[in-house]
Amino acid sequence: MDAVWCGRAGTVDSGDVGASLRVVMVSMHTSPMDAPGAGDAGGMNVVEHHEALALAALGHQVDLVTRRSSDEQPDAVGLARGVTLHHLTAGPARRLAKSATDQYIPQFRAALGELGGRLAGPAVDLVHSHHWMSGVAALPLARQWGVPHVQSYHSVAAAPGAQLSDGEPAETPARVPGEALLARESDLLVAISAAEARIVVERCGADPDRVSIVPPGVDLTLFHPLSDHPAPGWTTTVPLDRPFAVVAGRLQPLKAPDLAIRALAHVPEEIRPALVVAGAASADFADYEQHLHRTADDLGLGPVVHMVGPQSRTELAWLFQHATLTLVPSHSETFGLVALESAACGTPVVAAASGGLREAVVHGETGQLMDSRQPEDWGLAITKLLTRPAALGWMGTVARVHARRFTWTATVNELLHLYGQLLREDAPVRQAL
Repeated sequence: MDAVWCGRAGTVDSGDVGASLRVVMVSMHTSPMDAPGAGDAGGMNVVEHHEALALAALGHQVDLVTRRSSDEQPDAVGLARGVTLHHLTAGPARRLAKSATDQYIPQFRAALGELGGRLAGPAVDLVHSHHWMSGVAALPLARQWGVPHVQSYHSVAAAPGAQLSDGEPAETPARVPGEALLARESDLLVAISAAEARIVVERCGADPDRVSIVPPGVDLTLFHPLSDHPAPGWTTTVPLDRPFAVVAGRLQPLKAPDLAIRALAHVPEEIRPALVVAGAASADFADYEQHLHRTADDLGLGPVVHMVGPQSRTELAWLFQHATLTLVPSHSETFGLVALESAACGTPVVAAASGGLREAVVHGETGQLMDSRQPEDWGLAITKLLTRPAALGWMGTVARVHARRFTWTATVNELLHLYGQLLREDAPVRQAL
C-alpha cells in the first residue's frame, strides 16, 4: 500500500491520546447513515455515527467506509468537519439481503485497499471494524498497513444447533468461523455490554484480556421528555385517540414484535393502549410485516396496531416522548439502545430479560424485565403498570436519571483511552472484563 496508509502508532505517547488520530471505521453491510429500523440498520448504525461525530468534535479524523448500495451514492461525502463517508463498489449497487452480502467480502477488501492508495492527508492510526463482515474484509489490510485492528461485533451468531433466543442466527456458513477468526486475531475487541463480552469470550473464543466494554451513549439533546418537536406526518393518518405503546426496530423474528402484539390481546380492552410499530422488514424477512398484520387481525387488534415504517431520529424521539410504554421483546440484544433512548424521554420500558437489556433497564426502577416469553405474562405486566399510574410516573422519572449516565462524550473518551493504550503499547490491550 502507499505510504499514506502506513501506521504511525509511535506518535501516540499517552494512554488518553495526546495526538490527533486518523481512524478508519468499516461498516460493510449497512451504512452508518442508514435510518435505524430500515433494512438491516439498527443500533450499530447509531453507535458508529455518534462515535465518529464525537471523535471529530475532539479533533480526530474519521473515515467511515461502507458498501455502495445505489448508483447515486457519491464516492465520498463529508458528514461533518473531520468525518468523511466513503462508498465502495463491491457487488451490485443496490441493497442486498444481509445473507447475500458476505460473498462480496473479497471485492470489498480490494476496493478498501484501493481507497487507501487514493486518500491524501495524515496516515491512518488504526482500523475499527463493525460487524463480522467488515472485520473479515479489513483485518488483512490492517496487518498489511501495519496498524492495529479493533473489532466490534454488535451481534454474534448463535452456536450451531442453538435456539433463536441464544443469539442471532448465522446468515451464512462463513459467519461463525469469521467471528472466531476476528476474536483470535484482532488487537482489541470492543463489546457494547457485559452480556456481549461474555458471548465474545465464550462463543467466539476471545482472550478476555483483549476484550473491553464501552457502553453506548444517548443523544440527550434529542431524547428528552416532552418538547415542541413537530409530530411525524403519519399522525394525520393514524388515529391515536388513546394512549399508545411503541415497538421500534427492524421487523424480523429476532426482534419479536409479534410478542408485543400478542401481549396486547391480554390487556383488558378498557385500558388497552394502541401499539405503534416503527420499523421495516429487511430483505431476509420480506414477508414478516404481512405476518404481523395477520397476527393482529386474527386477534381482533387490527384497528389498534399501527405499522408506521422506519422513523427519523426526531420522529422516534416524538414517539418515545408521547408513548405510555416502550416494549422491547427481542430474543437477544447486545445492549438495547432503544430502551435507553426511551428512558431518556421519561418513558418506562417493558423488555425481555435478555442480553444487554439487563444493563439498559433497571428492573423495577426504570421498567420491567421479563423472564417469560408468554404473551399472557407480558399482558399482565403491562396491565399492572397501566393500572398503577403513580408507579409508572415514578419509573419514568428514574428512567430519565438513569439515562443521563450514558453520554456519547463518555463513550468516546473511553474509546480514546483504549485506542491510546493500544497504540502506545503497540500490543493487544490488557484489560480484564
